[in-house]
Amino acid sequence: MNTRFLPPSFTLPFARSLAWLLLAASTAFAADESCTTCGGAVTVSGDFAHHKVESAPAVAGNGFKPEAYRESVHGTAFTVTISNLPAGRYAVEIGAVETYAKAAGETMFDVHAGDVVLAKDFDPVAAAGAPFLLATIRGTVEKPDDALRGPMRLTFGAAKGHAKFNTITIRDQSGASVLAFAANELADAFSAQALQVPEIKEAAIWRDAAKPLRVRADDLIRRMSLAEKVAQLKNAAPAIERLGLPSYDYWNEASHGVANNYYATVFPQGIGAAASWNPALFRQEGKVIGIEGRAKFNDYANRNNGNSKWWAGLTYWAPNVNIFRDPRWGRGQETFGEDPFLTSEIAIEFVRGIQGDDPKYMTAMACAKHYAVHSGPELDRHKFNAVVTERDLYDTYLPQFERLVREAKVAGVMSSYNAIDGVPVSASPFYLTELVRQRWGHDGYIVSDCDAIRDIYNPKQHNYVKTAEEAAALAVKAGCNLCCGGDYNALVRAVQLGLVTEKEIDGALYHTLWTRFRLGLFDPADMVPFSKYTLADNDLPEHSRVALDLARQSLVLLKNNGVLPIDRSKYKQIAVIGPNAASTSMFEGNYHGSASHPTSIVDGIRHVAAAEVKVLHAMGSPITTKTAIAPWSGQDNTTTRPVAELKAEALAVAAQADLIIYVGGITAAQEGESFDRTEIELPPEQSDLIKALQATGKPVVMINCSGSAMALPWEDEHLAAIIQAWYPGQAGGRAVADVLFGFVNPSGHLPVTFYRSTADLPAFTDYSMRNRTYRYFTGQALYPFGHGLSYTTFGYANLRAARAAKGAVTVTVEVANTGARDGDEVVQLYATPPAASQPQEIRALCGFARVHLKAGEKRTVTLTVPAIALRRWNVEKKDYAIPSGEWTIVAGASSADLRQTVKLKL
Repeated sequence: MNTRFLPPSFTLPFARSLAWLLLAASTAFAADESCTTCGGAVTVSGDFAHHKVESAPAVAGNGFKPEAYRESVHGTAFTVTISNLPAGRYAVEIGAVETYAKAAGETMFDVHAGDVVLAKDFDPVAAAGAPFLLATIRGTVEKPDDALRGPMRLTFGAAKGHAKFNTITIRDQSGASVLAFAANELADAFSAQALQVPEIKEAAIWRDAAKPLRVRADDLIRRMSLAEKVAQLKNAAPAIERLGLPSYDYWNEASHGVANNYYATVFPQGIGAAASWNPALFRQEGKVIGIEGRAKFNDYANRNNGNSKWWAGLTYWAPNVNIFRDPRWGRGQETFGEDPFLTSEIAIEFVRGIQGDDPKYMTAMACAKHYAVHSGPELDRHKFNAVVTERDLYDTYLPQFERLVREAKVAGVMSSYNAIDGVPVSASPFYLTELVRQRWGHDGYIVSDCDAIRDIYNPKQHNYVKTAEEAAALAVKAGCNLCCGGDYNALVRAVQLGLVTEKEIDGALYHTLWTRFRLGLFDPADMVPFSKYTLADNDLPEHSRVALDLARQSLVLLKNNGVLPIDRSKYKQIAVIGPNAASTSMFEGNYHGSASHPTSIVDGIRHVAAAEVKVLHAMGSPITTKTAIAPWSGQDNTTTRPVAELKAEALAVAAQADLIIYVGGITAAQEGESFDRTEIELPPEQSDLIKALQATGKPVVMINCSGSAMALPWEDEHLAAIIQAWYPGQAGGRAVADVLFGFVNPSGHLPVTFYRSTADLPAFTDYSMRNRTYRYFTGQALYPFGHGLSYTTFGYANLRAARAAKGAVTVTVEVANTGARDGDEVVQLYATPPAASQPQEIRALCGFARVHLKAGEKRTVTLTVPAIALRRWNVEKKDYAIPSGEWTIVAGASSADLRQTVKLKL
């Protein structure tokens, strides 16, 4: 049985924001288990999993040692069946130590023994007085003989959160224990046939590095029992000691640095990094992730006989290449923006950096998620049915996945929770086999998002089929190779029921094991070039420099009336005010690692300002006092001091200053996994404070921190300057200060549209692209896609376009730095196809280049527009084609700042 635990670096905000998801993937859902020390008298069945904490709680009781309370069975509805008890009266004791919920009222459940209610709305935290203490349910049951009424059945049902137990004791009328067991004594209850090990006399060749991968994988697979094969299709694949196969956990995260595995370089969150429009820098980031991931994996595996654990593997479930179609989506911060072309260009290099360029072995593995048509609402994601047109599907939601498979050779693809047009993606042969494998040529693995297989049959979710066996079989047959969670345990019974064949399971297992062969995990260390990496290669200064470069290039100057860069001879006292000014946790976003030396914005300003400028600081306001719609995330964003008191203190500090820098926005506690925003305006507490600061007459510079677009029309009209800082990673404080004082010329450009109001947005659940993103939005954006100012100016001239080979177009344009400072310009090309009967976008990005120009320098920039950027889905032909006729190609500094236009017939 594979159990889970949270490593020391598993940060509380991340753990809690995932809520049930992390618990759901702990071990095994819907798989019968039995007590290995109870003579087969105890089985557990239903909707349950195991949860294990790293160290035993400091409790003991009910006849058990503390170790018994380290692991629990938990779930929404499950039954413990106790057979072979003689008729009589029994006392039942159920011990529970709550290690997940942190307060009373978060977890409550019922327990019945037939008609007897043993517990109703039992709250283990309230009963024990605190988490990590023992709470006991006690009751008496009159039990007839098994032949009359069947065995004793203890039925657990969650009323809120989860039901659970650590220990169960049954005592007779004398008080003597007749049966006692703990959750850690349970194991999968498979049939003898499923456990039968094949008799193979030939010598094993699966570790022979000279043999072809397919031959090696087939040799390993044929040596496994059915139960062993099924166990290998879970993210937490157990060791098979008789074969010498180490354990491996496929669930690892690295969307902007290696996550949840002690110290690692923390890069800007994806949406912020995308504002750099610098694919080459993304490749460097990916390379750092690959190196640091290998260093951590090697260290743990070398100390644990080749075994790996959760968060310490090499299969990273990143990048998130969903299209950020609506700024309310909580997980949009992980993405690379709203445009398929920009997302693809960035993600391809990110994946190449992670996976490396060795012809035989991959440094680590990337995974394109969440495939497909997935971008909220988070609260309904397990049951949401996305209805989408063909044009939107093929022109917006699929291109980046296709290009990662075809061009980047991404190792993994993750199927999303949602259904598309009524079919859960994880059960769709069309999406998982016909598109990914047959059309695009994917030869890696496909994994379900965590709990997605259970959603297929869960009556509260998709309810697409009725049983766990049907769901598991359907997913495997559709092409889902690996299950995050334990729902594939049901495959053993599915084979016995004839719902799926063992050969089909072998096929899924081949693609799953393909990962470990390509990573070189079964080959001698001296053959695998990445085996040399140690912890000495982790969190290096050169890795920090990449994070700093990316943070600097991610900062977008939205507005500037000339106050920036800050003149240190003019402004001698600066007030840094706002709830994000002193925060370093804000920098992290979600799915983050632990930075060894993060710098807050106020500390960065102090460092760069040096002795010339006095820096004052006040919090001024909480992020918000509004109650979140999600479970507690570990960041309350509340204060023990009244808002009015904080505001007064900030105004007193501002009165002493020549210049005010306001650092606000939101954090990952307001947007993230399992919850979305309902509005995109700044929280009112902050708006009130900003207006009061502006009323002082001092110039106010706003640093907005968020993982999504914010509506800032008042701020745009009244403030002196605004910088969009995103969630900028460990070097964010230094990067912001460098830009404020002019040591770095800002060069970031928006990867999303900043709207004026929530009212500009269509219904969140509407997946039509009508009036969404710069490609289809007919209104006036506050800050358009691609927007970003500089401390210098750039001019464009002489745009030319010509047809090239393989349907591509070659474009040249003269770009000149017409200002007094050196700087980077992001040259952007947009194309509009000929007028056609089919609905089409206003314009679409088709090329871009980041160009560094010295003051006064002029350069001819050449860009190649690939054919894939010009193709459009033809509904009648059911295929892509480049529309023939006269195209309009424009060059400029944003999707709205268009400087040069050329026509070209294709």
